[in-house]
Amino acid sequence: MVLELKERVTLIRKKLEIFMPDNYLETIELLHTSLKVADSKDNFIFASYSEYIEFNGCTDEYLDISLNMLGEYTKWFSSEFAIRKFINQYPDQTYNKMLEWSLSDHADQRRLASEGLRPKLPWASKIYFDYQQGMLPLHNLYYDKERYVVRSVANHLNDVSKLDPDFVVDVLKTWQSSHKQDSKEMAYLMNHALRTSIKKGHLRSLELIGFASNPAIKVENFIIHQKDIVIGDSLQFEFDIVSQQNENLMVDFKVLYPMANNKTSEKVFKIKRLRIQENEVVKIKKSHGFKLMTTKKLYSGDYKLFIQINGKIFDETSFTLKV
Repeated sequence: MVLELKERVTLIRKKLEIFMPDNYLETIELLHTSLKVADSKDNFIFASYSEYIEFNGCTDEYLDISLNMLGEYTKWFSSEFAIRKFINQYPDQTYNKMLEWSLSDHADQRRLASEGLRPKLPWASKIYFDYQQGMLPLHNLYYDKERYVVRSVANHLNDVSKLDPDFVVDVLKTWQSSHKQDSKEMAYLMNHALRTSIKKGHLRSLELIGFASNPAIKVENFIIHQKDIVIGDSLQFEFDIVSQQNENLMVDFKVLYPMANNKTSEKVFKIKRLRIQENEVVKIKKSHGFKLMTTKKLYSGDYKLFIQINGKIFDETSFTLKV
């Protein structure tokens, strides 16, 4: 049987518990010593070291040494999953440690201060920690010189944007006005942090990166070439954008899907960003496939297609899909 990554990590951790000394302090010191002769970093095997601490060292007796060792082990493979149990059980002590890591000379520890506190970290256990308080370490990290760290900050903000997009916009405005980060890197951070808000058409997010909430444009000649399609087909559509003045445009389309029990869901898809000039006409052509997927169940029925530009719906039509 082939195991997934986290299952393999857990298997190795359980083997450590069998073959390493029963004494916790002795074991973590042996693990730490082994890193000094390891051939490489970023090897999933070392994730089992942090998981060992998560399952055996999250106690009053071992709290300080466990947090210190997680900070050491993260230099070899991120301790972002293991730290979350400590955040839940010892929030104040763990948070103070993460503030300390946010000022570390080591990029992996700085990244852990952001990644471990992400509200919606993939594959990770849920944490019960105020997202606004969890933002404080990021105030030390957004102007980091390592893209590796800045990307984590952006992913953290993107998580928060799913809970409170206006709060994220306010934070980014503050950071931008500080001029501590290089302008190009700041632009990267904002675009990556706001990617979910942008797809949802959050107006303040779009305005922050230079897209007016009510652009002076019209959408004309919106055509779907085949309004009845079957699973496996592609939906072919086109439309014209006519501008009345110079505008920056974020051009998307949104699909409204029928679901079970007369419910619906929707998803926004990117088309392009463009700069359009006054009196210019831009023709957009797009093809979107409908295939059987394991990530989203498709149903037969009536669908709607919307043209969304800078977060605003400009036109819509309908089509049917037979699964």
